[in-house]
Amino acid sequence: MYTYEVNLKWTVNRKGVLSSPLLPQQIEVATPPDFPKGMEGVWTPEHLLVASVNGCLMTTFLAIAENSKLEFISYESDAVCNIAIIEGKHAITEIILKPKVTIPHTQKQDRAIHILEMSKRTCLISNAIKATILLEPEIIVEKVLV
Repeated sequence: MYTYEVNLKWTVNRKGVLSSPLLPQQIEVATPPDFPKGMEGVWTPEHLLVASVNGCLMTTFLAIAENSKLEFISYESDAVCNIAIIEGKHAITEIILKPKVTIPHTQKQDRAIHILEMSKRTCLISNAIKATILLEPEIIVEKVLV
């Protein structure tokens, strides 16, 4: 069994500070500016949820790529969530992950996409939430210079 501890302390208005006894940095978190008394320029629970899904996709991809001996040059990913009001409550309806992986010309694009799809299916965070997770991968093949 694994355990992760996060502490939250309210500071002012609709803002608090997240911390963990095992991590050196703290993160301010606040109500999003879209909501009453929300704050601009501060991480929100919505940002952190999307970041968790995006980060989990990357770490899962790194593990599967390593175990599968997939060579890649770079990895980056954008993520967006959509929120709607369903039955009178705000809900995240979908999270769109847009990983961009650059592979050397010696690797196959289909294999990289397959590993990304496998990463999405096995990501712990994605499997823990009920929102739809969409994957829109982009694979870039490095050109051979002659």
